[in-house]
Amino acid sequence: MTDASAGRYRSALLFGAPGVGKGTQGEILGKIPGFHHFSMGEAFRNLEPDSRLGREVQTYSSKGELVPDDITIELWRESVAKRVDAGQYDPARDLLLLDGIPRNVQQAELMDSSLDVLAVIHLTTADKEALFDRLKKRALKQGRADDAKQEVVQRRWDIYQADTQPVLDHYPAGVVQNIDAIGAPAEVLLKILESLAPIQATRFADALG
Repeated sequence: MTDASAGRYRSALLFGAPGVGKGTQGEILGKIPGFHHFSMGEAFRNLEPDSRLGREVQTYSSKGELVPDDITIELWRESVAKRVDAGQYDPARDLLLLDGIPRNVQQAELMDSSLDVLAVIHLTTADKEALFDRLKKRALKQGRADDAKQEVVQRRWDIYQADTQPVLDHYPAGVVQNIDAIGAPAEVLLKILESLAPIQATRFADALG
């Protein structure tokens, strides 16, 4: 079942600059009733290597190439359908939280017919230095000294900004919520819920009531 009015999954997209804790927030939100977290990275990791899609993905990843957008979207559709069939995700009751997809405008366009995007949660911050410090500390903690260099951190930020802004521009400005990700995780979570809870209360009122 999808949104009866549009035949699409009612969803919120999670975007986040490197180091903002997007994955952590997504996992926490997914444990709250009425939200279903879907990580595209997890879908790739859980892909059966002997399946048709698994073999197709392997032909690209083994050569260090990006998986084509059409294959990525096919995997996404298949993975979501399996969760619905297994009763893990109920589109009538759950807001679908997408993490790691769409990664570019072409993917967004391919997904438009399947999604009713009600919110785009963009975790970022105006305090780049605080974010850079967080990235450097995380890299050192994980034993990746090269990733702690200022020029590496700056490059990751620049690539993210260049790749993400066109995707954000694909959606109506009114649904994009810029949330400062610097602060205690609970504080950031509260800000996200302040954006998503009203959507859950209004768009899923019949199912939840």
